[in-house]
Parts: sequence; structure tokens; C-alpha cells
Amino acid sequence: MNQNKYKRSPVVDLPDRQWPSKQIEKAPRWCSVDLRDGNQALIEPMVVEEKLEMFQLLVDLGFKEIEVGFPSASQLEFDFLRTLVDRNMIPEDVTVQVLVQCREHLIKRSFEALQGVKKAIIHIYNSTSVIQREVVFNMSKEQIKDIAVEGTKLVKELAKSFDGQITLEYSPESFNGTELEFALEICTAVQEIWKPTKENKIIFNLPATVESVTPNVHADQIEWMCRNFKDRDNIIVSLHTHNDRGTGVASTELALLAGADRVEGTLFGNGERTGNADILNIALNMFSQGIDINLDFSNIDKVIDVYEKCTKIQVHLRHPYAGRLVFTAFSGSHQDAINKGMKARQLKGDEVWEVPYLPIDPYDLGREYEALVRINSQSGKGGIAFIMDIYYGFKMPKAMHKEFADIIQKISEKQGEVMPAEINEQFKKEYLDINTPLKFIKAKISDDSEDDNESTIIDVKYETNGVIKNIVGKGNGPIDSLKKALQSAGFDAFKVLSYNEHALTQGSDSKAAAYIELEDEKGKKCFGVGVDNNITVASIKAVFSAVNRHHSI
Repeated sequence: MNQNKYKRSPVVDLPDRQWPSKQIEKAPRWCSVDLRDGNQALIEPMVVEEKLEMFQLLVDLGFKEIEVGFPSASQLEFDFLRTLVDRNMIPEDVTVQVLVQCREHLIKRSFEALQGVKKAIIHIYNSTSVIQREVVFNMSKEQIKDIAVEGTKLVKELAKSFDGQITLEYSPESFNGTELEFALEICTAVQEIWKPTKENKIIFNLPATVESVTPNVHADQIEWMCRNFKDRDNIIVSLHTHNDRGTGVASTELALLAGADRVEGTLFGNGERTGNADILNIALNMFSQGIDINLDFSNIDKVIDVYEKCTKIQVHLRHPYAGRLVFTAFSGSHQDAINKGMKARQLKGDEVWEVPYLPIDPYDLGREYEALVRINSQSGKGGIAFIMDIYYGFKMPKAMHKEFADIIQKISEKQGEVMPAEINEQFKKEYLDINTPLKFIKAKISDDSEDDNESTIIDVKYETNGVIKNIVGKGNGPIDSLKKALQSAGFDAFKVLSYNEHALTQGSDSKAAAYIELEDEKGKKCFGVGVDNNITVASIKAVFSAVNRHHSI
């Protein structure tokens, strides 16, 4: 690899730059270019009906400015815009944008396509960078500037007879490869022709058409332009960042700090080469900082479904915020931290979202908490306990976490990921449905009021090896009485190390779960679990579960 064939991009001499100490405090004006910049980058471009579905999605998400295409470039693009008009699909508060080169016949064709539109942005552009001027067009700066000026004059003339509101947007294409002084000169020339006001502003879109500088340099370029524009209050500074260096989102965010007002981009970053700036990513970054983004991503799965259907591109599993695995933790330490964070937040009743490893609440995007933890061979006891708690309501005592996690670990080492339903089935098999050698049938508990020390009498019916038997015991409470009854029937002596219980469900027919840890005379320990509508019966079932497990492990 020969690095000497490449040269470094120049930096901006801006020693008093202000953007590093600023924060993004509000959402910019958003403009989706999915139907134009995104569509032209598809292997199989959208047909009219797919573009209509995508347009409706963008409207539903809250976009107020939508670039609908390049109507002068093809009949399909022209027909799509006409269909929007003819079907009356453009809401009153939505402005459609069309892209067009600064060429007379193309501009006139664009106006034809816009007939009947109440509010439109005419987006004209021409290439201004050094390499484009010298290699592609072989034109001088003055010739390049004349193209922009003549295009502006024509749009202004045609706008006079257009039955609707026209906003001009001008892009010095490949702005980031253009000398700043020349970019300012050409924009000022356009500005002087259009004569914008505070009420009718002009949009200057300053695109990183091919991302070639680091985000901080792009921010410097934008701040320099914002400082030097004439009548800045009459201008909307717009960004259109591509992702060639993989920093399209960062470049956009820093450029907003530098003074930009507007962002053009696509959902999930679709676009030429490595794509455009990802509006969903940028917007949800802001949302996670407590900013009203003026877009609605509360049903992220619907957005993904429509996007994938129309573009034939799958959203990556690890795509920020939207990927199927982004709210999923495989690591045991991550799972444990999420578990504790969720519980702590619930206990505090805090509205502020602070959960380890989750920068945003999945619920805000229409996702379920059930997708937070995935169990595989790398998982820990905290994650498995979380699954049993959140999915199935079993709040296992902490001492039991490792015992059950070891069981699931052996399964995951053989087959890989273990889904929640499999974990629950294994829990039932190991604790709730274990009936060998003892199968509990029923118990009767009575009180011997004359005996202060051992006042509880238990009469238990159970089955062993196909034979139904009864045992009776007397002790200090149901568990102690059962322990003595089992011991008198010849079962191993044991002591109770811990006992826990909780309501498993709510309501008049609610069930309770009981957990008991036993230890035999050799120090062998194991847990048992019982579930019943009666908490005393649940605790008896837990003892039977533990005794049976003691014999099986």
C-alpha cells in the first residue's frame, strides 16, 4: 500500500473558532433526500408506487421538507411528482424540493413538473471544486460563477409567473473541495441576484459531496462561511454530508455547532458510495440528549419495514438505534448491569433515563424490553436472572443465580444462543416439573395450640415409585414440620439455608413463587422452587423440588 500517492487536505486558518465550546440545543430543519439522492444510489431504483409509499412514510415521520427527485432527468421522476400533485398527497405544511442543474431546459422542465404545488424549493447546483473545474469542466472561476448566476436569474424569472411559493436553494457542489473564498464569492453572486429577505430566505447548501476532510475541518469551513456571509439573517445554511470517511454523522453534528441551520440526509444513511448523512442516527443522537427532534421514530419497526421494502436494502443488525441487536446484550457483565440499572430506575421512580449500556429507552422507539438480553455461552448469571424476571416474573434469590446459570451455560455451549422460551422450559424441567422420586399430591396443615415450641402439624400425601404414601410431621411452621416428616420417613437429613417468596401474578387468582435452599449433612446444596395459588403450598412444593433435585444431581 503506497500512502505517498495521497495528499493531506488543507486545514482552515480559524484560531478563534467558536464551535468546540458549543452544544446542539435544538433540532435543525430536516430535509429528506431519500427519494432523490437515496433513490439514485439503489441497484434497483424505486418505481412510482414505491416512491409514493416512501413519501408517505417521510410525511408520517414529520419531515416538512422532502426532496422528491430530479424531475427534469427522466420521465419516471417527472411522473412521480405529477402523481403527488394529482393525488393531492402533499400536505399543506410540507414543502417539496426538486434538484436541477443550472441548465435552462432542465430548469424549465422542473417548473413544468411543479405546476400545482403550493410550496416548493428549487435546488440548483453546479460543481465548484478545484478538481471539478480543472479536470471535468476545464473552466475558470468566472465561468463557473456565471453558470450559477445565469441559473439563478432564470429561476427568479420563472418564479414570477409560478402559482405558488418558490424558495431558492443553491449548492456549490463539492463545497468541501472548493476554496472558501471562492465558495463565498459564488454564493454572494447568487445572493445578489435573488435578493433574499428575513421573510423569504435563500438556502445555501454547503455539501461534503465526497467526504475528504475530518469533521473538525468541515466544522471550520462552515463556521468560516457563516461568519463571512453577507446578511446572514437572510440565509439558511444547509448541510449535505456524505459518508466516504465514515464520519458523515460526526461532520454534520460539528457543522451544526458551527452555525448551520438545516440538514439534508437519508434514513439509515443510504446514498452514493458509502452513503449520505444518516438523519435517523443524527436525530436520535439529539433525542438522547433531551432535544425535541420534531420527528417521530416511536415505531422504528414500521420505518424499517417500509424502508427495506422500498429500497431492497436491509438495515444492519448493529445499525445505531434501529438494528435488531442494538438493544441486546450478550456479555454477562453487560446483562448484569442492565438488570441492576432497570431495577434501580424502577425503585427510584426516576423519569430520567440512566441505564448502563443503553443510551436510549427502547420503549421510545417502540421496542420491547424483552429484546434487551440474549443468552449464549458468553452470558452470565445476571442476564439469565433478568430473563426469568422480566419475561416470566420469577425473581430468583441471588444465591440461586449461579446454580441455574450453570445449567443454561451447558446448553449454550452445545447449541449457541438459548432463547427465553428455552430458558423457561429448562427452569420448569429443573425446578417445577421434577417429580422423581417424590411427587407431591396434597398437604393438610393443622395447629397444636397446646405446644408452644412445635405447634404446626403437617400431613402430606405424595407418590413414590407408583405408590401413594402419607407422612406426618410436627415442627415450628410448615417447612420445619415437612423437614421432620421427610426425615422420619427415611429421607436424608437437611437444613434450610434460605427461603424466599413473592407474588408471581396479580389479581384474585394470583400465584406465588417460593424458593428454598437446602443443605445435606455432607454440605451438598441445592435450590427448589414451588408455585401455587396458596403460598404455604408453594413453599411445600419448593421443598419437594429441592429434595428431588438433591437426588438427581
